[in-house]
This record gives sequence, structure tokens and C-alpha cells, in this order.
Amino acid sequence: MRFFNTAGPIVPEKHYCIPPLERLNRDKICGLIRNERYFILHAPRQTGKTSILLAFRDYLNSGAAGDYRCVYANVESGQAAREDVASAMRAILDELGSRSRLTLGDEFLDKAWPEILEKSGPNGALKSALSRLAESDPRPLVLFIDEIDALIGDTLLSVLRQLRAGYDQRPRYFPHSVILCGIRDVRDYRIHSGSSNEIIAGGSAFNIKDESLRLGDFSEKDVAALLAQHTEEAGQEFSPEAVETVWNRTQGQPWLVNALAKRLCFRDTAVRERGHAITAEDVREAEEDLILARETHLDQLAEKWREGRVRRVIEPLLSGGEEKEYTGRDIEYVLDLGLIALDKNTPVIANPIYAEVVPREISYTVQLRMEGDSSWYVDREGTLDLPKLLAAFQEFFREHSEHWLERFEYKEAGPQLLLQAFLQRIVNGGGRVEREYGLGNLRTDLLIVWPQGGQVHHFVIECKLLHKGLEPTIRSGLEQTAAYMDRCAAECGHLVIFDRDEEKKWEDRIFRRRESFEGTEIEIWGM
Repeated sequence: MRFFNTAGPIVPEKHYCIPPLERLNRDKICGLIRNERYFILHAPRQTGKTSILLAFRDYLNSGAAGDYRCVYANVESGQAAREDVASAMRAILDELGSRSRLTLGDEFLDKAWPEILEKSGPNGALKSALSRLAESDPRPLVLFIDEIDALIGDTLLSVLRQLRAGYDQRPRYFPHSVILCGIRDVRDYRIHSGSSNEIIAGGSAFNIKDESLRLGDFSEKDVAALLAQHTEEAGQEFSPEAVETVWNRTQGQPWLVNALAKRLCFRDTAVRERGHAITAEDVREAEEDLILARETHLDQLAEKWREGRVRRVIEPLLSGGEEKEYTGRDIEYVLDLGLIALDKNTPVIANPIYAEVVPREISYTVQLRMEGDSSWYVDREGTLDLPKLLAAFQEFFREHSEHWLERFEYKEAGPQLLLQAFLQRIVNGGGRVEREYGLGNLRTDLLIVWPQGGQVHHFVIECKLLHKGLEPTIRSGLEQTAAYMDRCAAECGHLVIFDRDEEKKWEDRIFRRRESFEGTEIEIWGM
């Protein structure tokens, strides 16, 4: 039986998959190759880039697109050498020679590269090696270089410049066509050259690029088709609601789709219960397990959230504040990482699972240091006493916020993150917190989902920054809270207003009152 793959390239005989050659426009890529173009393929990590390159390599070598020779090489091994160009070039040439031998049966480069490196030096050896590989056979040579942006500084500059230097000799004495593959478009590289102590733009180092192609996520149709492969082969059904939930929670991010499906279908209990149709609630439980496991994919993204240019984009989303510092370059970078998407040209976190992981990861150490026991706020029948919980947070915030907020790198979003950390510690005892963010709307929407006695209860908490006076903030907040309650079918709603004016006395910032908006009762908490 095949399975859902979350590690390494797709092998269609072993893995459920969307056929790699169908995920990009095959005619367009073949047209670029036919016209001797050098171009870029980029996408976030673990979206299927390598699988597509390998599939296209085999497709070209099969003769289906013409009489080509195609070599794939992964240059990530050169990263360890950093700016030691000679050491990096040894690793790159060894990889290129080995792949040529294994793919094309051509042993020339595998044996000759040490001599080429000694004769041409590290800043000319790649050009010489590719020239000799291209002229060794009359068939046009196509080269795929994967993980190009793993290379650093002068090493990356050397590779790009050697490719550019041989460009005019194609196709007889240099690769007919080249695809560079990585996370970012080459135009967005800002390469620090240690030898010249300057920043060089990737676009100037590789100004022969014809086009950049971005690999997208799965479509909703792709997600349904992938899950249906398991149903067909294992006989295990996904309810329509489960398929919709997988799509809604992942937005088609390939690793997330496969990771969720793997947990749903290949855990011990899932294998034993093949006759059990997978439900939407099963999907949400698998999502929680995935987040708590802190899988490598999510852990790697968490490291990126600490970068300054990522923080400048993400922080206003978490706080609901207006963008202040980020640039167009920052947006492009965070888009390339796959952390955000654009909704009508407005940045949003890329999918609900990432939206869940971001605040948890940022506030993780704070959560660990907080004391909390869900039994304090749950009665004998299992009912969550949310007013008691928020009253406890209000007291906690007044006494400790100054101390705790200093622990956050994302200080502008600190109050919202502190509340979410407090809720997470308590609600983890039996429910879950769902989050929605929006740039510039000065609010964060939280939904607490609490199962009890065979039913599921929904409670809304709307977090809002004080803006243009208390009463106007309350009026807009009541309307937003009521609308969110209606959308979520929530049985109660709470509006939390954070006043960031530190010159005010706490007596003027802390309050609690109840108001009604069009017949909907809402509790208001000032902090």
C-alpha cells in the first residue's frame, strides 16, 4: 500500500501524490527549455520542488520532449563550506560528476573534475566542467541546480557568475538550458561578498534569467484527489466535512496536507479502524497532535519568525495594528518563505495551522512558566466558566504584564500573545483556541471550542486595541464581536480592550461591564 509522504521527494510507486508533471505548466517549461532559456523555479520548503525537478529530468531524458540530456544536481552540500569557494566547489563538482554518471551513464566528469578544479581554479572550474560536459555529446545538455540559495556569499556569487560567463557558448559548449531552484527568486538575493565586503544583488550577478516560476500549493481539487487515492487503495472514507476541513486548515500547503493525512490514516488506531470514516473532528485532533509534536517543518518555520524582517511583517498581523516598518522587500521575503499570503493585496498568515503555530511558538516559554490548572475554571458538569477565567487574567495582567511582556520579541503584539498564552495553558485541559488575525483592523479574534457532554460549545473573545477613545473603540468592538459570534454560532461573547497608554493609572484602564448590541449581550473587559 502507498502512503502519505512528508520526507523527501515523491516516489509515485510508494507515495500518494499529485503527479509532479501536472503541478506546473509542462508546455511552458518545455518551451523555455526548447528556446535555450535560463530560468528560476522557486517555492517555500517542502512544497514539491525537488519532486518536480526529478520528474522533469526523467521526462526529458525519456525523449518525450525531444532529444536532450538532463542532469539534476543538489548543491546544498556546498553550504557547509560557506565562503570557502574552493571547498564548496569541490563538493559541487563531485555532486555534478556523480549525478552525470548515475543519470546519463557518463563517467567523464566524475573522474575528471579534480583535474579541472586544479587547472581552472575554484572560480572557473564549474564553467570548464559544464563546457566539457556539454561538448562531450551532440545532444543539448539541460541542467537543474537545486537548493541554489543554500549557498552563501562568495560561493553563491562564484556559481552564478560562472553560469553567466558560459552563457554565450550555449548550446554546443555550455548547457542548452538551466533551471535554478530554491526558496527565493534570484532577484531577491542580497549576497554579502566577504572578499569585497559589499552587498551584491542576485539580479546583477545572474542577469541572464529569462523568467521566474513559482510553484503553488495544492488546489482544493488536488487535496480531494490526494485523499481519494487512500480511499481507493485502503477503503477508508473521508467524510465530505473532513475533506473540507483538511483544505480549510491547510489551504493546500503540501507538507501540511500530507502530514495531517498521514496522522489520520497511518497511526496504529487508524490502521486498525479502516472501516471508520474520517470526520472533521478527527482532522482537528490530528492537527492538534501535529502542532504539539513540533515537527521539523513547523520548527524550521518557527526559527524564521525570529528574523527581523519576518517580525516586521508578522507582528502587525498578530496585534491587529497598522503596518509601520516593513518594506516591499520584507513582504516578498516572507511570501517566499510561505508564511503569508496576499488577500486582496493585504498580508494574511498563509493558513490556519500556521496561524495557530505562530502565537504558540512565540509564547511557548511564557506558557511553560505560567501556573494554571483548568480545573479552577471548570465546574463538576465540565462547564467552562469563561468570565472567571477572564477575571483571573485581568488580575494577572494588572499585576504581572510589565514583567511578562518584556519576555516577548513581538512586543507590539505582547498583550494579545500574553492572553493567548494564558488561555492555552488553561484550555489545553479539554478544549482548543482558534485564532483569526487581520492587518490594520486593530483586533484579534479568538474562538474557544469546549466539548462537554456530547456537545461542543463556542465562546468568542474579541481582542481590540484602544484607538481614538474608549467609547468609539467599544462601539466598533461590540459590532465586530456580535458579527463574529453570529458567524461562529457562539453562545457568549467577550470584548477585551487593551489600553497601551502606560502613563494611565491602572484604575483608569481596568474595568468590566456588560452591554448589548442589537440584542446580543457582550461582556467588556478593560486592561
